[in-house]
Formats: sequence, structure tokens, C-alpha cells
Amino acid sequence: MHVEYDRDTCIGMFQCVAEWEGFERDEDAGKAVLVNGEERESGRFVREVPGEEELDAKFAARVCPVDAIAVYDDEGEQLIP
Repeated sequence: MHVEYDRDTCIGMFQCVAEWEGFERDEDAGKAVLVNGEERESGRFVREVPGEEELDAKFAARVCPVDAIAVYDDEGEQLIP
């Protein structure tokens, strides 16, 4: 499973940070940071999710008020927009 995060869409509510340790606060930018995320294109980051963190990553995606986080299974099917 992996997470895709659109930092440009993020509005800095930090609800994802409360749900999963895969996100941290960047108070200076007013945006969340995907820890160990790899930038695939400008402002879009991707990270694999360890099996024991999958539920937390899904919760982080669900609570994002602007849908800046998407979760995909290993076959590339989007689980959470």
C-alpha cells in the first residue's frame, strides 16, 4: 500500500498528523509534511506504508478536509480519494 500526498492542496489543518505518524507539522509553511515521502512531481509526494501502519494511514486520508491524501493498494487501485 502507498500514500500519495498533494502538498499544494494541503491547507494545514494537521488532522492527518493526529492520525498517523507518517505526517508531521511544518508550522513555517502551514502545511503537513509526508515523512520520508519521495517527490514525484512538483508538490506531490509518495510513500510506501508499512503493514502495521496501514489503518492509521487510511484514517489520515479520510480526515483530510481537502482530500490532499490518497491511499492506493499494491495493485494501484485507489482505496481512499
